[in-house]
Amino acid sequence: MVVQFIDDHRDRFGVEPICRVLTEHAVPIAPSGYYAFKTRPASARAESDAELVVQIERVFWDQKLGRGISGVRKVWRLLRREGIVVARCTVERLMRQQGLRGIRRGKQFVTIRPDPSSTRPPDHVQRCFRADRPNELWVVDFERHEALL
Repeated sequence: MVVQFIDDHRDRFGVEPICRVLTEHAVPIAPSGYYAFKTRPASARAESDAELVVQIERVFWDQKLGRGISGVRKVWRLLRREGIVVARCTVERLMRQQGLRGIRRGKQFVTIRPDPSSTRPPDHVQRCFRADRPNELWVVDFERHEALL
């Protein structure tokens, strides 16, 4: 990010003055470090990432496969189906870097306002939950939870 900033402004200000100002503002970088970074060859990870990004974008935007709506898991499966062996976390990282996101299905709209036309069960307690003696009033709240057993 710092190197990109220097690249963007080096024609106007020069590398050494930019490095001096950045160092004064708690971003220590020496001109020699900048030039060393620029002349250093790309790492093996950067090269493989560049190749994978091309494949990920191809699968993500493919009209038959993804159409720009597939998420990380589906893109990862489509790549594996094509014989491209890559970890799912790598696909996730590269998609995040490229700004590629799958479509999320939204939850159905839930309201807290009751429908006035709906029927309600009868209220036998009449909202009076006071009991004068034991076993006079029992209140139960049924709630349905589905679970795999």
